[in-house]
Amino acid sequence: MNEIANRQLTDGALKTLLREIRQCRLCAAELPLGPRPVVRAARTARLLIVGQAPGTRVHETGIPWNDPSGDRLRAWLDIGRDSFYDDTRVAIVPMGFCYPGVDRNGGDKPPRPECARHWHPRLAAHLAEVELTLLVGGYAQKYYLGSRRQRSLTETVRHWRDYAPRFLPLPHPSWRNTAWLKKNPWFDDDVLPVLRDRARALLG
Repeated sequence: MNEIANRQLTDGALKTLLREIRQCRLCAAELPLGPRPVVRAARTARLLIVGQAPGTRVHETGIPWNDPSGDRLRAWLDIGRDSFYDDTRVAIVPMGFCYPGVDRNGGDKPPRPECARHWHPRLAAHLAEVELTLLVGGYAQKYYLGSRRQRSLTETVRHWRDYAPRFLPLPHPSWRNTAWLKKNPWFDDDVLPVLRDRARALLG
């Protein structure tokens, strides 16, 4: 079988998997707005963004990071929406694919655990071209770094060099973390230039 045929089979297998994910109903009974899995990926993607779970606006639109948190993340990367949503270059695979609801304190509930257990390893098998994975928030860092992560998100992000070049841990770009960003100016000074350089090199 020639290379083109092999590539078509591989692309077809990923598209089939993405269709399966978007039809997933594993935890439908636990989702207050019902299932609407949000994920984007292509075999050629070189940058992978692993976040938490969609908020209500992302659930409504079906577009990942389509909210103020996404605006801040794109500013951190210094890329526009066209590049960010080019799934041939950027894969977006949250820890939980569906909106999980609100907790008693008014924030979003944690991502449902079924997604990572059932889907992440299967997706990873199709994303062999990924050179950098952004671990956005504590849930992604816990899953992908395991015992290698530090005792807190702050320390994990501060020790980002320990996880390079494959991973780059980041705080969540939510407005709720504005105080964290002001308290930790080293993030802007030390981490963002590296993030932008890597993104520029990977995305062109």
